[in-house]
Amino acid sequence: MIWTLVVLHVLLLGAESSSRGGRTVTFHRTQQDFGRVQARVRPGRDTSGSSGSTRPVHGPPFTSCRTPLTPVEHKVLDDNTHETGFNGDDGSYVILTWVGDGTGVVLVLSTFSAPIDSFIEGGSSRLYRSTDYAKSFHDISHRINNTFIREEFGVSVGPGSSVILTADVPVVNHPGGIIFTSTDAGATFKFIQLPFHLAQPITYHFLNPDYLVALSIDGGLWLSLDFGAKWTKVHDGVHSFSWGAGVNLFFGCSRTDAVEAEERGDLVLKRTKDLGRTFTVIHEDIYSFGYIGAFLFFSVMEDPRSPRVMYFSSDQGETFSRALLPSASTEQFYSILDGDTDMLFLHVDNPGDTFFGTMYTSDDRGILFSKSLERHLFDGQRKSDFTNITSLRGVYLTNKLDTDGRIRSVISFNRGGTWRPLNKPENVECEEQVKNCKLHIHGEHSRNIRIVPMLALSEPRAIGLVIAHGTVGDSLSSSQHPDVFVSSDGGYNWRGTLRGPHHYSILDSGGLIVAVEVQRGGQVKTIKFSTDEGQCWKSYNFTVQPFFFAGLASEPGTKAMNVSVWGFRPEEDGQPMWVAVTIDFQSLITRECTDEDYEEWLAHATDGGDSRTNGCLLGLKETYRRLKKQSVCRNGRGFVVSKKRSPCLCTREDYSCDYGFYPHVNTSECVRQHGAANKTLELCLNGEEDELLTSGYRRVPSDRCEGGFSPQLAVQTVVRPCGVKPSPGPPARSSSPVTHFDTPRERLVLILVCAGAGLIVVVAIVSAVFAVRRGLYRHR
Repeated sequence: MIWTLVVLHVLLLGAESSSRGGRTVTFHRTQQDFGRVQARVRPGRDTSGSSGSTRPVHGPPFTSCRTPLTPVEHKVLDDNTHETGFNGDDGSYVILTWVGDGTGVVLVLSTFSAPIDSFIEGGSSRLYRSTDYAKSFHDISHRINNTFIREEFGVSVGPGSSVILTADVPVVNHPGGIIFTSTDAGATFKFIQLPFHLAQPITYHFLNPDYLVALSIDGGLWLSLDFGAKWTKVHDGVHSFSWGAGVNLFFGCSRTDAVEAEERGDLVLKRTKDLGRTFTVIHEDIYSFGYIGAFLFFSVMEDPRSPRVMYFSSDQGETFSRALLPSASTEQFYSILDGDTDMLFLHVDNPGDTFFGTMYTSDDRGILFSKSLERHLFDGQRKSDFTNITSLRGVYLTNKLDTDGRIRSVISFNRGGTWRPLNKPENVECEEQVKNCKLHIHGEHSRNIRIVPMLALSEPRAIGLVIAHGTVGDSLSSSQHPDVFVSSDGGYNWRGTLRGPHHYSILDSGGLIVAVEVQRGGQVKTIKFSTDEGQCWKSYNFTVQPFFFAGLASEPGTKAMNVSVWGFRPEEDGQPMWVAVTIDFQSLITRECTDEDYEEWLAHATDGGDSRTNGCLLGLKETYRRLKKQSVCRNGRGFVVSKKRSPCLCTREDYSCDYGFYPHVNTSECVRQHGAANKTLELCLNGEEDELLTSGYRRVPSDRCEGGFSPQLAVQTVVRPCGVKPSPGPPARSSSPVTHFDTPRERLVLILVCAGAGLIVVVAIVSAVFAVRRGLYRHR
């Protein structure tokens, strides 16, 4: 694989469009055999298993617990399994969307796009609706006049029960596009003729579904304040936009010539905070921008001869400063990996075709960045394996490309402060020749080359639970056959649970896990499920006639207890027909959980640890109330995660090395970087220079520790990070040059010179007084 990055972009990974809100899944009608696909990997990246054979190499064996279904359980599931065949529907894509929370409404859009050289204009689509969590569907295409809905825009859902469908109409002979809007979860639709043609999906405001923003194909920025009934153009020449906090709307626009303005870095970043009535210029000559958490960020080339740099703002663009990061040339890129109101994770690509870079973490202002992980893997598709384990606070998982060309997994439990290898699963043993037996997790890189069908999965309501495809050994060999591993404590300890690649889903807030194995032939008929976080599994044949598998679908939020298996099978005429089988496990697990089914669990605790510090992470002890593994009951839709928090004494783990410092390999003490001692920098905040006094440590953002370890400021260093220089003021009245003394040494010299001059003046005055008195005395 040979590739070259020629354009710098700010990439935001893992961020779904706000218009879809993470509730939309697209299935493609393709047959994928993950076991026989040859891995196309850049030579030299991973030398393990380098024989060149495409035969799957299995990792160390482990035993997967299996329990057979009883006849009663089998009958209950048979009675509560619902199969729907979409007869006559041979769409290439199926877009599945949940509408509302707990409404049971599912919209399914089936689309077929005709080839460019065919006689069929555009394509065709059908719209289906379910009100019972996908157990049955009704064709409601007539409600939108059987209009062809665009596959790439599909169905957009917003807050509440709002839905927008975007029609595919030719630009020629049509003054504008067509949308259908619904405020009752698709029960009825309203036809709206737009005064423009959409360039991308309409974006909802994250709180008010009536506020919509859209971008037209000619660069017009349009706003609607009444859910699409009326539209107003607020600006021309817009390339991209993003909602900020409140009703702040940011957008990048070109000055005059819009052609290649973004590639040239010739965009102007603007903001409106009154819905398009007035605008404020934030910065000129930007390449790209984004908004995540509470941070606005953009890349700028300040000098045509210099690389690009990053700027951040934590106050909606009122003030902003240059981030203390290495600059990136046109062959590199920045990528925002994750962020919230406290900090950011940012990847800076290494020069050249290296497939890796350096990960940095920011302070709470997005200005001071510290190295978090070197040789962070970032493949040629601009995809990172970086994953936020949402089932436990502060846990992140990613892969690095070591100097020997092998990919290895590392995990951080303190928001990127430190990284370490994953522990070997408790039920897996490596062969004797494997010197460093660890678990390595397959990420986006492995999914791109079809080694695994799914990424690591965690859910905030399923405390501590993580499901992932992994390989046990010295490294993550692309030729190995991945297995499924489960952690119940947020990634500290793992257990091999299923052999081979699977699709999996978490239901009932972690009380139920379901999985479907990836078969060589592509056809499936069996689903596996576990009620003890993957320790033991039962299998159920959900259909008599197998079909080609397309994907698993369950309601977002893990509240539901039913899951749909989607796929297609040939009809009598040989054409494929979409099939959906929905299994309702609520009928099998009927008992509601009681207090006796739950236990108190201290997160991040280790056996035999000091009771004062055991479980302390980011300054807090968090004790959760969660379901016991042996309890077979259902949490229910009303389940709420409950936890107790108590502050901890500060330790070295609560601090990371400040800008200009790095952790010593042996002592972990923060040591000044070579050549940084005499480096003078500037930091401008609110137009004033800010001095940073540091001992080389800074507390990890969002850390809540109290007392304990406190870095001494005896060895103080003044660091002035380069910021935005204030606008030049009026010229000085005097023509004499003005000298600035900025460094501590210069200031000390100035003080000594002034003191010496003052002393000389005092001595001269005293001498003059004595001389005058002596003269008078002689005269007398």
